[in-house]
Amino acid sequence: MTKKLKRAYSPSEVEGMKRKKLEFSGEWGRVFGEPEMHGVWFVWGASGNGKTSFVMQLCKELARFGKVVYDSLEEGVSQSMVNTIKRHGMTDVNRRFVVLDGEKIEELEERMNRPRSAQFWVIDSFQYTGFNASQYLDFVERHPKKLIIFVSQADGNKPKGRTAGSAMYDAAQKIHIKGFRAYNNGRSGEVGDYYTIYPEGARKYWGDQGNEIENEEFNESNN
Repeated sequence: MTKKLKRAYSPSEVEGMKRKKLEFSGEWGRVFGEPEMHGVWFVWGASGNGKTSFVMQLCKELARFGKVVYDSLEEGVSQSMVNTIKRHGMTDVNRRFVVLDGEKIEELEERMNRPRSAQFWVIDSFQYTGFNASQYLDFVERHPKKLIIFVSQADGNKPKGRTAGSAMYDAAQKIHIKGFRAYNNGRSGEVGDYYTIYPEGARKYWGDQGNEIENEEFNESNN
Protein backbone atom coordinates (compact mmCIF):
# COMPACT_ATOMS: atom_id res chain seq x y z
CA MET A 1 0.00 0.00 0.00
CA THR A 2 1.38 3.37 -1.06
CA LYS A 3 1.87 5.80 1.80
CA LYS A 4 -0.13 9.00 1.45
CA LEU A 5 2.17 11.99 1.28
CA LYS A 6 1.49 15.40 2.72
CA ARG A 7 0.31 18.06 0.33
CA ALA A 8 2.93 20.27 -1.34
CA TYR A 9 2.29 24.04 -1.35
CA SER A 10 3.25 26.70 -3.86
CA PRO A 11 5.07 29.83 -2.60
CA SER A 12 1.91 31.93 -3.02
CA GLU A 13 -0.10 29.39 -0.98
CA VAL A 14 2.52 29.47 1.78
CA GLU A 15 2.48 33.27 1.83
CA GLY A 16 -1.31 33.27 1.96
CA MET A 17 -1.61 30.91 4.91
CA LYS A 18 -3.27 32.48 7.91
CA ARG A 19 -1.31 32.07 11.12
CA LYS A 20 -2.38 32.95 14.62
CA LYS A 21 0.28 35.19 16.11
CA LEU A 22 1.06 36.66 19.49
CA GLU A 23 0.77 40.40 18.99
CA PHE A 24 3.42 41.37 21.48
CA SER A 25 3.98 45.07 22.05
CA GLY A 26 6.62 47.19 23.80
CA GLU A 27 9.78 45.36 24.86
CA TRP A 28 8.21 41.97 24.20
CA GLY A 29 7.48 42.93 20.61
CA ARG A 30 10.88 44.54 20.06
CA VAL A 31 12.81 41.49 21.24
CA PHE A 32 10.55 38.59 20.24
CA GLY A 33 8.50 40.03 17.38
CA GLU A 34 5.08 38.47 16.71
CA PRO A 35 5.69 34.71 17.04
CA GLU A 36 3.11 32.09 16.21
CA MET A 37 0.79 30.82 18.92
CA HIS A 38 1.98 27.24 18.54
CA GLY A 39 5.30 25.42 18.39
CA VAL A 40 8.20 25.10 20.82
CA TRP A 41 10.14 27.68 22.80
CA PHE A 42 13.24 26.78 24.78
CA VAL A 43 14.49 28.84 27.73
CA TRP A 44 17.77 28.02 29.48
CA GLY A 45 20.17 29.61 31.90
CA ALA A 46 22.20 29.07 35.03
CA SER A 47 20.66 29.38 38.49
CA GLY A 48 20.64 32.88 39.96
CA ASN A 49 20.52 34.70 36.61
CA GLY A 50 16.80 35.51 36.55
CA LYS A 51 15.47 32.50 34.64
CA THR A 52 12.46 31.86 36.90
CA SER A 53 11.64 35.56 37.00
CA PHE A 54 11.70 35.73 33.21
CA VAL A 55 9.43 32.72 32.89
CA MET A 56 6.93 34.27 35.30
CA GLN A 57 6.99 37.56 33.38
CA LEU A 58 6.52 35.63 30.14
CA CYS A 59 3.59 33.68 31.61
CA LYS A 60 1.97 36.93 32.69
CA GLU A 61 2.36 38.33 29.17
CA LEU A 62 1.03 35.16 27.54
CA ALA A 63 -2.01 35.23 29.84
CA ARG A 64 -3.17 38.25 27.83
CA PHE A 65 -3.75 35.85 24.92
CA GLY A 66 -5.01 32.69 26.62
CA LYS A 67 -4.69 30.29 29.51
CA VAL A 68 -1.20 29.30 30.71
CA VAL A 69 -0.40 26.03 32.50
CA TYR A 70 2.93 25.88 34.37
CA ASP A 71 4.07 22.38 35.27
CA SER A 72 6.59 22.83 38.09
CA LEU A 73 8.37 19.49 37.69
CA GLU A 74 11.54 20.55 39.46
CA GLU A 75 10.32 22.73 42.35
CA GLY A 76 6.74 21.61 42.76
CA VAL A 77 4.57 23.98 44.77
CA SER A 78 7.36 24.78 47.21
CA GLN A 79 7.78 27.87 49.37
CA SER A 80 10.19 29.16 46.74
CA MET A 81 7.41 28.90 44.14
CA VAL A 82 4.98 30.64 46.50
CA ASN A 83 7.47 33.50 46.91
CA THR A 84 7.96 33.74 43.15
CA ILE A 85 4.23 33.94 42.51
CA LYS A 86 3.85 36.67 45.11
CA ARG A 87 6.86 38.64 43.86
CA HIS A 88 5.53 38.76 40.32
CA GLY A 89 1.91 39.43 41.22
CA MET A 90 0.61 36.35 39.41
CA THR A 91 -2.76 36.69 41.13
CA ASP A 92 -3.36 39.49 38.62
CA VAL A 93 -3.90 36.72 36.03
CA ASN A 94 -5.53 34.29 38.47
CA ARG A 95 -8.08 32.95 35.99
CA ARG A 96 -5.57 32.47 33.18
CA PHE A 97 -2.59 30.99 34.98
CA VAL A 98 -2.38 27.71 36.90
CA VAL A 99 0.52 25.83 38.50
CA LEU A 100 0.80 22.04 38.57
CA ASP A 101 2.67 20.38 41.42
CA GLY A 102 5.22 18.28 39.54
CA GLU A 103 2.71 16.55 37.30
CA LYS A 104 4.30 13.77 35.26
CA ILE A 105 4.25 14.00 31.48
CA GLU A 106 1.66 11.24 31.09
CA GLU A 107 -0.85 13.08 33.28
CA LEU A 108 0.07 16.40 31.69
CA GLU A 109 -0.80 15.03 28.26
CA GLU A 110 -4.20 13.99 29.53
CA ARG A 111 -4.84 17.65 30.34
CA MET A 112 -3.47 18.79 27.01
CA ASN A 113 -5.80 16.45 25.14
CA ARG A 114 -8.97 17.67 26.84
CA PRO A 115 -11.44 19.75 24.81
CA ARG A 116 -10.82 23.51 25.16
CA SER A 117 -7.55 22.90 27.01
CA ALA A 118 -5.05 25.71 27.53
CA GLN A 119 -3.05 27.14 24.64
CA PHE A 120 0.23 27.67 26.51
CA TRP A 121 2.17 24.99 28.41
CA VAL A 122 5.34 25.61 30.40
CA ILE A 123 7.41 22.60 31.50
CA ASP A 124 10.09 23.31 34.12
CA SER A 125 12.53 21.81 33.87
CA PHE A 126 13.33 19.85 30.73
CA GLN A 127 15.75 17.58 32.59
CA TYR A 128 12.90 16.31 34.79
CA THR A 129 10.84 15.07 31.82
CA GLY A 130 13.17 12.12 31.30
CA PHE A 131 12.86 12.59 27.53
CA ASN A 132 15.32 11.14 25.08
CA ALA A 133 15.47 12.72 21.62
CA SER A 134 12.81 10.44 20.13
CA GLN A 135 10.41 10.89 23.05
CA TYR A 136 10.80 14.66 22.85
CA LEU A 137 9.96 14.72 19.12
CA ASP A 138 6.98 12.40 19.61
CA PHE A 139 5.64 14.57 22.42
CA VAL A 140 5.90 17.77 20.38
CA GLU A 141 4.37 16.15 17.29
CA ARG A 142 1.37 14.99 19.30
CA HIS A 143 0.53 18.62 20.19
CA PRO A 144 1.05 20.69 17.04
CA LYS A 145 -1.54 23.32 17.95
CA LYS A 146 -0.11 24.16 21.37
CA LEU A 147 2.72 26.48 22.36
CA ILE A 148 5.05 24.44 24.55
CA ILE A 149 7.77 26.24 26.50
CA PHE A 150 10.56 24.14 27.98
CA VAL A 151 12.69 25.62 30.75
CA SER A 152 16.13 24.06 31.05
CA GLN A 153 19.08 23.92 33.37
CA ALA A 154 22.37 25.05 31.86
CA ASP A 155 25.92 23.80 31.60
CA GLY A 156 27.88 26.99 31.06
CA ASN A 157 26.23 28.82 28.16
CA LYS A 158 24.60 25.67 26.78
CA PRO A 159 21.51 23.70 27.84
CA LYS A 160 22.41 20.84 30.18
CA GLY A 161 22.47 17.49 28.40
CA ARG A 162 22.51 16.28 24.80
CA THR A 163 18.73 15.93 24.47
CA ALA A 164 18.17 19.41 25.84
CA GLY A 165 20.67 20.74 23.33
CA SER A 166 18.81 19.06 20.48
CA ALA A 167 15.49 20.44 21.73
CA MET A 168 16.97 23.93 21.88
CA TYR A 169 18.04 23.76 18.23
CA ASP A 170 14.57 22.50 17.28
CA ALA A 171 12.77 25.37 19.02
CA ALA A 172 11.26 28.35 17.21
CA GLN A 173 12.32 30.67 20.04
CA LYS A 174 15.66 30.03 21.74
CA ILE A 175 15.99 32.21 24.82
CA HIS A 176 19.22 32.29 26.81
CA ILE A 177 19.06 33.82 30.29
CA LYS A 178 22.25 35.43 31.54
CA GLY A 179 22.88 38.29 33.93
CA PHE A 180 19.18 39.12 34.33
CA ARG A 181 18.72 39.48 30.57
CA ALA A 182 16.82 37.19 28.21
CA TYR A 183 18.62 36.94 24.88
CA ASN A 184 16.71 36.10 21.72
CA ASN A 185 18.89 33.50 19.97
CA GLY A 186 16.02 32.26 17.85
CA ARG A 187 14.21 32.53 14.58
CA SER A 188 11.81 35.34 15.44
CA GLY A 189 12.85 38.92 16.10
CA GLU A 190 16.37 40.26 15.65
CA VAL A 191 18.98 37.79 16.89
CA GLY A 192 21.06 39.39 19.62
CA ASP A 193 18.33 41.55 21.10
CA TYR A 194 17.63 41.10 24.77
CA TYR A 195 14.83 41.67 27.23
CA THR A 196 15.86 43.03 30.63
CA ILE A 197 14.37 40.94 33.40
CA TYR A 198 15.61 42.92 36.38
CA PRO A 199 17.31 46.25 35.53
CA GLU A 200 19.21 46.67 38.80
CA GLY A 201 20.51 43.11 38.72
CA ALA A 202 21.53 43.48 35.07
CA ARG A 203 23.48 46.68 35.81
CA LYS A 204 25.31 45.01 38.69
CA TYR A 205 26.08 41.94 36.62
CA TRP A 206 27.29 43.58 33.41
CA GLY A 207 28.85 46.71 34.86
CA ASP A 208 30.24 49.59 32.79
CA GLN A 209 31.52 47.23 30.09
CA GLY A 210 28.15 45.48 29.79
CA ASN A 211 27.68 45.83 26.03
CA GLU A 212 31.17 44.55 25.21
CA ILE A 213 30.93 41.63 27.63
CA GLU A 214 27.41 40.62 26.69
CA ASN A 215 28.22 40.56 22.97
CA GLU A 216 31.20 38.31 23.64
CA GLU A 217 29.08 35.99 25.78
CA PHE A 218 26.28 35.96 23.20
CA ASN A 219 28.64 35.05 20.36
CA GLU A 220 30.18 32.31 22.47
CA SER A 221 26.76 30.80 23.21
CA ASN A 222 25.98 30.61 19.48
CA ASN A 223 29.22 28.89 18.44
